[in-house]
Amino acid sequence: MRRRLVLGSPLQLLLLGCSFALAAYAGVRLLADDWFGVALWLVGAALLHDLFLLPLYAAADRAAVRGLGAAGRREWVMYARVPAALSGLLLLVWFPLISGMVARRYRSATGLSPDGFLARWLLITGVLFGVSALLLVLRLRRARRR
Repeated sequence: MRRRLVLGSPLQLLLLGCSFALAAYAGVRLLADDWFGVALWLVGAALLHDLFLLPLYAAADRAAVRGLGAAGRREWVMYARVPAALSGLLLLVWFPLISGMVARRYRSATGLSPDGFLARWLLITGVLFGVSALLLVLRLRRARRR
């Protein structure tokens, strides 16, 4: 039996080619000024994630699964995982401004005050966990009615 190569529609191929061209352009522009700094940042970020962050949040997740599993509520883990993952992603993206490490550069580049990023991140984190808790309560109410 001979397998046939499936390429997709011409529109999909065109969009794929355009996305590769855009990625190549962005890569050339990113690496034009300080290619060594960008490469160092990428390698450092990969090492930081793989050697420190991954074991840290895997241990936290395992503890949550064990704790809720012992209480017979293992299905509740997702109501903590999702807001924690979204909050962690926001922290990762906005860490330089949340920590205040680039406050002077941010102010000179934008003319805006860098104050308030920590408070906003904490507020968003609180809202994420609050909405998740509300969804859990609604699920439990619905289950109790049945």
